Amino acid sequence: MRKAILLLLVASGLQAQPQPAPWKPQLWPVLKRYDQQHLTRIALPLGGIGTGTVSLGGRGQLQDWEIMNRPAKGYSTVLMGNTAPFFAINVLEKKVTKALIGPLESHEYQHMEGRPVDHHGLPRFANAQFETAYPFGQVSLSDKTMPVSVRIKGFNPLVPADAEASGLPCAVLTYEVTNTTDRPLTVSVCGSMHNFIGRDGSKTNRSWKGELEPQGASRNRNQFRQGQGFSGIYMDSEGVDKADPAWGTVALTTNEPRGISYRTSSVNNAWENALLDFWDDFSDDGRLVEKAKPADEDPMASLAVQKKIGPKQTESFTFFLTWHFPNRFAWSRERVGNYYTRRYSDAWDAATRIVPQLPALEKKTLTFVTAYLQSNFPDEVKEAALFNLSTLRSQTVFRAEDGRMFGWEGVMDNVGSCHGSCTHVWNYEQATPFLFGELAKTMRDVEFNYALDTTGLMSFRVNLPLQPGSGGGVAAADGQMGTIMKAYRDWQLSGDTAFLTRNWAHIKQALAFAWIPGGWDADQDGVMEGAQHNTMDVEYFGPNPQMQLWYLGALKAASAMAKAQNDPAFADRCDQIFTKGSVWTDANLFNGSYYEQQVIPPAGHLLAKGTFSGFNKIQQEDPAYQLAKGCLVDQLVGQFMAHVCGLGYLVKPQHVQTTLQSIMKYNYRASLTDHFNNMRSYAMGDEAALLMASWPKGRPKVPFPYFSEVMTGFEYTAAIGMLYENQQEPGLRCIRNIRDRYNGSKRNPFDEAECGHHYARAMVSWAAGLAFSGFHYSAVSQIMEVNDREGTYFWSNGYAWGTCTKQKKGAKLLVDLTVLHGNLLLKTLTVGTRSVAAHQLGENDHFNVVLTE
Repeated sequence: MRKAILLLLVASGLQAQPQPAPWKPQLWPVLKRYDQQHLTRIALPLGGIGTGTVSLGGRGQLQDWEIMNRPAKGYSTVLMGNTAPFFAINVLEKKVTKALIGPLESHEYQHMEGRPVDHHGLPRFANAQFETAYPFGQVSLSDKTMPVSVRIKGFNPLVPADAEASGLPCAVLTYEVTNTTDRPLTVSVCGSMHNFIGRDGSKTNRSWKGELEPQGASRNRNQFRQGQGFSGIYMDSEGVDKADPAWGTVALTTNEPRGISYRTSSVNNAWENALLDFWDDFSDDGRLVEKAKPADEDPMASLAVQKKIGPKQTESFTFFLTWHFPNRFAWSRERVGNYYTRRYSDAWDAATRIVPQLPALEKKTLTFVTAYLQSNFPDEVKEAALFNLSTLRSQTVFRAEDGRMFGWEGVMDNVGSCHGSCTHVWNYEQATPFLFGELAKTMRDVEFNYALDTTGLMSFRVNLPLQPGSGGGVAAADGQMGTIMKAYRDWQLSGDTAFLTRNWAHIKQALAFAWIPGGWDADQDGVMEGAQHNTMDVEYFGPNPQMQLWYLGALKAASAMAKAQNDPAFADRCDQIFTKGSVWTDANLFNGSYYEQQVIPPAGHLLAKGTFSGFNKIQQEDPAYQLAKGCLVDQLVGQFMAHVCGLGYLVKPQHVQTTLQSIMKYNYRASLTDHFNNMRSYAMGDEAALLMASWPKGRPKVPFPYFSEVMTGFEYTAAIGMLYENQQEPGLRCIRNIRDRYNGSKRNPFDEAECGHHYARAMVSWAAGLAFSGFHYSAVSQIMEVNDREGTYFWSNGYAWGTCTKQKKGAKLLVDLTVLHGNLLLKTLTVGTRSVAAHQLGENDHFNVVLTE
C-alpha cells in the first residue's frame, strides 16, 4: 500500500504541471549494419564538440564515461562491476526483468575474482545487432524468452555550420519497445547510475583483493526534480573540491509525462546490496520506491517509466543524460575551462534548455545525414567521412572558455596523446574547415597569433594558457608550411577578408622564416633544405618530396593572399621562388617512378635555431632516420592539399599520376601476414594496407622510425590523391581496406587510431567526398565548382551546405543546386567545363539551370 500511495502522489505531482506530448524520435537512416559477431569493439561517442562523451556500445551498454575532462577508455564509473550505469526493462505480466544489453561474449568470461566485465551478473538479451549512420546509433535486442523486442536509439545533434547545436553536453537515448505478443503488456524501462561526481577514474586505491578501485566521490547527493516538460534526477556533490576537474553536475531525465517512478538512493552498497535492493524493487512491479536518505558517498539513483503496450504495438521511452564539468586543465597546469559550461549554469539548466530544442535539432541532423547518404558517393567514402566525424566529439577535441578550439593528436586510454594542436598532424584533417568554418578559424588564430614568435618560428605545439610565442620553440617544416595553406583555404571558404587582413603580417612572417640564415630555403631557390622536423617525429636533412610539396603549396597560397592584400612585391617573390622550386623538384627528385629524398648530412651546415628538435644528432655525417630513395606513402601530401584548396598542380601532373601508381605498386600489401614491422601495428595479419614506405632499390640501415607501420591518415591522403587523379579503383580500394579493418569485431568503427584513440589525422577522410565530387568553393570570388559526374552530391563550405544534382540528357546537363542550411554567396557555378551566372541562395533555395555544350 505504501508503494501505491507514493506512486499516486508522484504521478499527481507530475500531472499538475502542463506537459507537452513526449518527443518521439523519427525513423533514422542506416549506412552500416553489424551482426552479432561484429559488436565487440563498437563504441559510438554520444556528446557534443568539446563536451566529452559517453559511448553507446554495440550491445547497448553505456561505456567509456569521458564527461569529466579526461579520456577514460574502459572506464564505467565502477571498475568491472555490476553497478556501472545501465538501463533495464521489466514486463509485469511475464514477471521478467533484464538489462537492456546484448549477450556476453566468449572472451568476457575469464576472471579469477569473478568480476570479468561490467554488468556481468545481470540477465541479458540473447541477440543483438548494431546499425548506424553517424551520429545515429541503433541497437536491436531480441530474445525468444522475452515477449518484447527493443531498439535502442542513441544520438547527439550534429548540424554542420552550427557549432553551438553540435556542441551540446547530452546523450539522447530512446528505447523503442515492441510487444511481440497478442496481448497487452505493462512495460517499464529504467535507467540506474551511481552519482560518480569526483570519481573520474584518475583516483584509485588498492582493494583487499589487490585490485584498483575508483575513489573520489564525497558526500554526493541526488534529487528528484520537475522541469518544464521533463523531470528526473539531478546529481551534485557537497564534498568534492569545486576546483577538481571531476567536480560538476549530472542529470538523468525524461520527457515522459506520466508513469514515472524514481529512487534517489539505495541501501548501503556493502557486498553489492545497492544493486540487489534496486533489482528486487524494480522486478516486483516495474515501479520504484524512494529511499529515505542516501546510504553511500556515491548514492545509486534510478528513474523508471512505465507504459501499457498493445498487441504488436511499439512505445518509446526517451531519456536524456546531461552534464556540466567546468574545470578543464588539458595540457596546462592552469585551468582553461570549457566553452560549453559557460552556456549553462549546471546539468539541470542544460537539460532545461536542450530538451526543448531536440526535436528541431534531430530533424536538422537527419537532413544532414540523409543528404549525405543519398549522395552518389561510394559507401566506403560515406563511411570514412561520416564515422570519423566522431573524433570532433571525442576527448581529442576541446573548446576553452573563450570558444577557441584545441586538439590533442589523439587520446590514450586515460590521458591525452601529444598536446598542443600539433600543426603537422592537424594539417591533414579537413572535417573542421568544411563543416565548422568558424571553429577552424579559431585554430588559425592560435597558430598565427600565439604559436608564432617574433622571428617567424611557429612552435608546432602551442602551450596553454595562451601567450604570444607560446610553445616548445621548435618549428615543424611541414606543420608551418601547412598552416599557410590552411589560412588560404579558410579565407577562401569564409570570404572573411578581415580574417586575412588581421593575420596577413604573421602569415608572411611564417613563410619568410624559411628564408632566414640556416633556414629551410635560405638561398630562396625554392628547395627545402636544412633540418626539417616533421610529422615522422624526426628531422629530414636535404630536399625531400613531403616537405618540398608543402613548401610549394605554401608559396602558391601566399602569392594569392598577397595579391588580395595588395602586396605585389611579396606575391612576385613567392611566384619566382615557386617556379624555380617546382622545376627543380621535377628535375631532381622525381626518379621516373616517384619522388625521393636527396640526403644532405647536416655536419658543417648552418641550421637555424628552432628547426631541429635534437632527435637527430646534427654532427652526423650519415644521418639516421631518413627517407632517402624510399617511396613514401605521403610524398604528395602538399599536392593533395593544393587540390583541396583549388591551387592546381605544384609539379608536373603526369609525375603526380605516375607517383600514385608507384605507391600502389611498391607500398600496397594485400596481406600483412609476411610483413615485418618492428614498431606499432595498426594493421596486421591478413589485413590489406598501404605501408608508410618502401625501398624498391634497397633500404637505409636505419630509416625514419615509422617506415614499416600503417596509419590510416596517411593511407587516406594517398587514396584521396588517387581520386583527384581519376585513379578511382585503387583509391577506393585503399579506403575500403581501412574501413574493413575497423569492422566492429577487431576495432571500433568510430575510433581510428594512430598515436592514440580518435586520431585527428584520420579526419582527412572528409576530403574523399571533395575529390569524388570535384567540389571547390570560394566565398571571395563567389564561385562554386563541381565535376560533371551524374548523380547527387553533398557539398559544404563550413558555413552553408546542401546538395548538387546533375542529370545528363543528350548534350544537355540539368543541374539542381540546393541549399539545405545557411546562406550561399554565389555569382558563378561551374560544372565540369561549363559555367553559368548564378545568385545568392538562402536556406531551402534551389538554383536550377540547363547547361549545354
